[in-house]
Amino acid sequence: MRDLQNQIPNLLYRIAQFLEILVGIILVAATCVALLAVVREVGALWDADGSAAAFHEFLGNAFSVVIGVEFLKMLCRHNMSSVVEVVLFATARQMVVEHTNPTETLVMVLALAILFLIRKYLFIPGLDDKDHTVHLPFSRREEQEGQTVR
Repeated sequence: MRDLQNQIPNLLYRIAQFLEILVGIILVAATCVALLAVVREVGALWDADGSAAAFHEFLGNAFSVVIGVEFLKMLCRHNMSSVVEVVLFATARQMVVEHTNPTETLVMVLALAILFLIRKYLFIPGLDDKDHTVHLPFSRREEQEGQTVR
């Protein structure tokens, strides 16, 4: 029975890892397709003689590709720094691409400032969980932590 309690969380964790890899592969494919669309839009931007509307659309798609790449890095790294980077890029994209009223712009600037402050002063890299390999039952985890402290 005790062995089954160890195997089920490990199995679920491995399934979650597999699904995460699958999402990453799909994200790579989608990002490549979006990157090709961005390259095509450079030609459309050239044909439109650099119109503001064409450039606006180009910026939106380019930011989307960058956010996709950052999201993929977040899936691979598993740390809080990459999460903050994704949120920073997403907020910056919203500010640059969307036409918002002054109140919304102020809120987004404040949100970016708070994110930068969190990243600079409150983020502690040592708190990121680096061990994602084995799930142990609570009692065995305490035993291992007790051994490392001694």
